[in-house]
Amino acid sequence: MDRRQFLRCLLPLLATLFAAAAPAQVHDSAKHRFVLKTLTEGLEHPWGLAFLPDGRMLVTERAGRLRLVAADGKLDPVPVSGLPPIAAVGQGGLLDVVLHPDYAKNGWVYFSYAAPGEGGQGTEVARARLDGRALRDLQVLFRMRPKTRTGHHFGSRLVFDRGFLYITLGDRGEMDRAQRLDDHAGSVIRLHDDGRVPQDNPFVGQAGALPEKFTLGNRNIQGAALNPLTNELWAHEHGPQGGDEINIIRAGTNYGWPVITFGRNYVTGTRIGEGTARSGMAQPIHVWTPSIAPSGMAFYTGSRFPGWKNNLFVGALAHEVLVRLEWQDNGIVREERLLEKSVGRVRDVRNGPDGYLYLLTDSSKGRLLRLEPAP
Repeated sequence: MDRRQFLRCLLPLLATLFAAAAPAQVHDSAKHRFVLKTLTEGLEHPWGLAFLPDGRMLVTERAGRLRLVAADGKLDPVPVSGLPPIAAVGQGGLLDVVLHPDYAKNGWVYFSYAAPGEGGQGTEVARARLDGRALRDLQVLFRMRPKTRTGHHFGSRLVFDRGFLYITLGDRGEMDRAQRLDDHAGSVIRLHDDGRVPQDNPFVGQAGALPEKFTLGNRNIQGAALNPLTNELWAHEHGPQGGDEINIIRAGTNYGWPVITFGRNYVTGTRIGEGTARSGMAQPIHVWTPSIAPSGMAFYTGSRFPGWKNNLFVGALAHEVLVRLEWQDNGIVREERLLEKSVGRVRDVRNGPDGYLYLLTDSSKGRLLRLEPAP
């Protein structure tokens, strides 16, 4: 090997070594300085993230794949098999994933997805047990009805609370459906963990109402989390051209869409519905105008960032930002925007069991990222 060939081989190696040794970029916030670590790359539009007890992670890809990621971030090249039929149409596909609170005992993994069926496609929820790289004992617990052919507004986040499973849905781009009690669209669904309808659901026994409905008047909820101090379910939803909302989800509440909204028509910019308020319809506790296109939500409960304790974190697609929110007495008192335009579209935000904060970026080359305190 002559000198020229030697240098051609050596220079790429040196570049790699220097890149690995270079200090990570430090990001500043009002309460903490932090660094961002890339754990996994090459994910196709990742949507939801769940942490397995052995340190591995489950990541959903909207195209219809469930992936296993090792604790060190290495992506298993073989997707998990055994998923039900999935309609990867428009905004639909494989969406959220969560573990049962007693996963160590029963092994149930829950996931939401857009499914084909009579009339088109709609959001469904199933559970199964993970066995190596395969799902077994698959059970479909919920099927949105009616299904339609639009490719918009499927929701969907899954949250457990004291034995109940909450499923957030969208209006499927057909706004008037959100005000109908005989239609699942534009609502939050509440079930037992095995799919049974709780008898204390607000519309049980009401003529013409679907008993699994817990709310109505929601446009498209893609973020939901339990408040660790009040144990109430908080959720955010997309508004049209402004009017993204954060709401506290309460039984039987009508959140107004499309009768009231802070958003506007996309094409004309004109008002939608009657305005921003109406008797009998709930007001949001926080509104974003212009829209940030929120997705993913987590209250930070770890110990790595004590200044962020119980703060609410929301990912944003349109503004490509991570939003930190301080709250008091069920109202937002301070907002801080982090990582703006530096990581891309933030699809999901999760508390890790290790006390770190995790993000998924929405891209054909999506990433799994981790926020760590700056040294």
